[in-house]
Amino acid sequence: MPSRKPAKAPEPLPIHPFDQIHGTDTSGLIPAGRLLTGHPNDAHVTAYYGVAPSILRTLIDHWLATPPPHPISRYTFVDIGAGKGRAMLVASQLPFHQVIGIELNPAMADIAQQNLDLWLESHATDTTASRIAPIRLFQQDALDFDLPRTPTLAFLFHPFEAPVLKALLRRIETQLTRHPGPFDLLYVNAECRSVLDRHPAFTRLWHGSVAMSSEDHAADLAAIAAQKEYGSTGDEECAIYRYTGRASNPTSPRKKL
Repeated sequence: MPSRKPAKAPEPLPIHPFDQIHGTDTSGLIPAGRLLTGHPNDAHVTAYYGVAPSILRTLIDHWLATPPPHPISRYTFVDIGAGKGRAMLVASQLPFHQVIGIELNPAMADIAQQNLDLWLESHATDTTASRIAPIRLFQQDALDFDLPRTPTLAFLFHPFEAPVLKALLRRIETQLTRHPGPFDLLYVNAECRSVLDRHPAFTRLWHGSVAMSSEDHAADLAAIAAQKEYGSTGDEECAIYRYTGRASNPTSPRKKL
């Protein structure tokens, strides 16, 4: 009887340079079908994929150029659909007032919290590490989250489809009507941009394609090659919005770049 060849070990999944440097676990692409929790909005969940650090940093630079009505040090960065927490970690390297993450999926929230714990410990024990913003994670539905009473910069990396985005915008508008305050929104992979473009209380400040750094693009190509459902272009369609309220002039021109 011929001997059987030993089974070939699966190829290790690519690790993003951000994780290689920091020892964190934010890499990988997890399809939406593996992120189901039994929540009523499961049908509208999208895949997990950590935002390229270079894209987030560039988009924040675009936001700072809009310019916001207050300095960045007064803003709370809120990552809605935080996944494994990469955007939170990157944002904490900037001088925000604080960084908050909201993640519904318990398993993803556990990974994100482990990353946060490691991140905080490494920055506390490394005397050469730069100062980071206060950072915390909430494992909850974004539709139940109460906005902080500070100027807020929210972040979406297309975590869900239009029905949930519409519900989220209704909740945000309700809260801002009761407790007015500056609120801006960064939207990466802006597939549901038309929902925001048609919303009478939000004004688009900027829209365009943001390119990854060469390092991020190489990591992106490697991660995408490990599956067949998604492709890589080396950039992301992004948009920036500001809550201006329904009383603003609907005929005023919107900035476009």
